[in-house]
Amino acid sequence: MENLPSLVITHDDYHKISAILSFAKASVAEQLEEELGRAHLVANEDLGKDVVAMNSSVTFIDLDAHKEQSVTLCYPNDANIEEGKVSILAPIGAALIGLRVGQEISWPLADGKVKRIRVNAVSQSSI
Repeated sequence: MENLPSLVITHDDYHKISAILSFAKASVAEQLEEELGRAHLVANEDLGKDVVAMNSSVTFIDLDAHKEQSVTLCYPNDANIEEGKVSILAPIGAALIGLRVGQEISWPLADGKVKRIRVNAVSQSSI
């Protein structure tokens, strides 16, 4: 994964995500740990409104399939694909965390394919 976009993550999200990494599949855990390691950490109140954080609603486009999708990024116990709630431990959830509107990333999926996505919109949760 070259030319990686800069990431911004709150201290709270960083610590909570780090704590659950041991429950993730090895490949996702390694990738997510790398993402956390290169992220710029900020206080909750300093997080930009255009940054994907935990419990954010995110609209992104699959750049290969030209398909737009909206999901809410959540912790594993809240994940429900029928409700559009994607776990941080799912490959797409791990790819989205910390990205800003307009940023793109290429992310490996479980099947060996690479998904290229761009964040189009972010709505922060009031939680």
